[in-house]
Amino acid sequence: MFSRVTLVAATELLVGHSQAEFDQMVVRLELEQAIPADPRMSVRKKSAELARIVLRSESQVETLEGRMSLWEAVVREAVAIARQGVSRQSQEQFTRALAHDGYSLTWKQDGTGELRPALPVELGVKMDDEVHQLLADPGFATARGHLDQALDAHVRGDWASANAQLRTFMEEVLDEIARVLLPDKANSTTSENRPKSENRRALLGEAGFFSEKRNEWTKDGKNYVNGLFKMLHTDGSHAGLSDVEHSTFRLQVVLVTARTFLRRLHDWE
Repeated sequence: MFSRVTLVAATELLVGHSQAEFDQMVVRLELEQAIPADPRMSVRKKSAELARIVLRSESQVETLEGRMSLWEAVVREAVAIARQGVSRQSQEQFTRALAHDGYSLTWKQDGTGELRPALPVELGVKMDDEVHQLLADPGFATARGHLDQALDAHVRGDWASANAQLRTFMEEVLDEIARVLLPDKANSTTSENRPKSENRRALLGEAGFFSEKRNEWTKDGKNYVNGLFKMLHTDGSHAGLSDVEHSTFRLQVVLVTARTFLRRLHDWE
């Protein structure tokens, strides 16, 4: 449900608790036997111990919102101490990690936080995991490397780098698919008038890999694939030209698109 990055970011935000507040939270999480209420142990050390426990735990806990996984309970504890308008690196990192997982941190009228799904959960961490698996099966290591760099940049808040890596990742995915399905043509010398990646996308369109009926590919160039790359070409490697919402939108669109075409490759005869 939540990625490792989000869980670590949540525990780092919880360092903002006082000793008494942290100890009370530990009791709520049913972890008082594992993390003692010892004032000689700093809140930061207690938070680090909480992170180690959470990352290897599959247990369920009772909360005021009902029974849930320890993972979700810790994330909700972090949401509870987030505050609107507060400029704090740990809160910014937590917010970005949630966005990657398909959640948003919204604000109530009193300035306290509220966790909301930005998209169906399937488009969050589960989507990320499936795309990584689909990349591993045919051995698309280069594409996977670009995706990992994009995800790392997104969590850091480096939107320009994330945008640039997402475009490169999508190009590499389709390049690799063309090499698998049309090895002779995809690896031959391309036209001087078109870049290699653009030429390989045209080969996939001509071979019927892209659906013309669904406007994924059309002869007039007004189609989904071309439109996607026109969008991905903007706000690339120039700092300050993007923000969290647009970069997250790109990430989600690219993950959905890559999963669709990688699944199709898996089923292609």
